[in-house]
Amino acid sequence: MKKNIIKLMLIAGFLFTGLILTAQIPPPPPGGGHDLGGNQPNDGGGAPIDNGLGILLTLGAVYGGKKVYYMMRPKQVPEV
Repeated sequence: MKKNIIKLMLIAGFLFTGLILTAQIPPPPPGGGHDLGGNQPNDGGGAPIDNGLGILLTLGAVYGGKKVYYMMRPKQVPEV
């Protein structure tokens, strides 16, 4: 019975959280296009994603290589 009450409370909490979050006012419209960076293109041309993306790809390749290496390695049987 206690588990059912906890599940019911969690479901109700998730449902009401969605209603509360959609009741927020929208953010104000952006300014005239002139801010500290000057006139920026609308397509996000000044977003620096190259260095972080390369690091993430390298780390993912190293992690995947390690997993493959440990899967292909012969199993060592301890001697008794």
